[in-house]
Amino acid sequence: MTVDVVIIGCGPAGLQAAVHAVRKKASVVVLGRPEASSIYRAHVENYLCVEGVAEGAELLAVAMRQAERFGARLLPEEVLAVRQAGERYEVEITSGETLRAWAVIFATGTSRSKLKVPGEKELVGRGVSYCVDCDANFFRGGKVAVVGNGSAAVDGALTLLHYADAVHLVAKELEVGQTLSRRLAESAVQVHTGVWVEAIQGDNAVTGLLLDNGDTLEVEGVFVELGAKGAMELATTLGVMLDTETFSHIATDKRQQTNLPGVYAAGDIAGPPYQMAKAVGEGCVAGWYAANYARKKGKEAGGPAERSGG
Repeated sequence: MTVDVVIIGCGPAGLQAAVHAVRKKASVVVLGRPEASSIYRAHVENYLCVEGVAEGAELLAVAMRQAERFGARLLPEEVLAVRQAGERYEVEITSGETLRAWAVIFATGTSRSKLKVPGEKELVGRGVSYCVDCDANFFRGGKVAVVGNGSAAVDGALTLLHYADAVHLVAKELEVGQTLSRRLAESAVQVHTGVWVEAIQGDNAVTGLLLDNGDTLEVEGVFVELGAKGAMELATTLGVMLDTETFSHIATDKRQQTNLPGVYAAGDIAGPPYQMAKAVGEGCVAGWYAANYARKKGKEAGGPAERSGG
């Protein structure tokens, strides 16, 4: 199958990119499953025009219908490889098919590091979170714990003081600079060092955090701040450059283009903040410019690319 634009990722960034690309008269295929998006199991209340609390899965379902209505083709396939083929790119997927496109948009999000303890997987979205900025407001007046050894964990704990009545920080060994260490020491955060998490307790919601020294912290929320590992393998193998400071996300310009012509990135994979509003905005930009690029290359080659059904 040959198309103008292949979008890897079926979350807010990828679907918004699809909407804008197809409205620019580009043929578009979106790869991935919505349940793989970090927003799928999230509750959203800080996105413009969302009144109250919206379910992430419901928002993605609407976005998918919208993208398909405009003409994008959605395939629930995983990507095995992305490679250059002349001026086009080839995207090999799990069905065994290879897609050819003038432009590729990486919108795969990031894979957050997990504690891998009992109760964590079962209670995601029910008190377990991987993003303080996203979910702090749900714990106003409550008791919460942050788990992590680095600056992300300490910063998260300090941020939560503005929302929760009690904030615990659990760390095997804190590894932060003097300034952040001093702020932590002067704060109301209850620090537990030299211990780690044995299990997250609760049936339908978090009720406690069991530590490996036998203590239990009575909390309603657990924020896992172990850092985020970007889903970069496909992009870096292709030759896409990462940011030169942290090497944790894909480097892009204002058009969301990478160092490779015709390759774009949007959303969490393009760096923080990890918010739906940012993902949607970057998806809009990436879809717009990827479609323009693909149509230009198609004309230079003597005609438009085959439509997404061919």
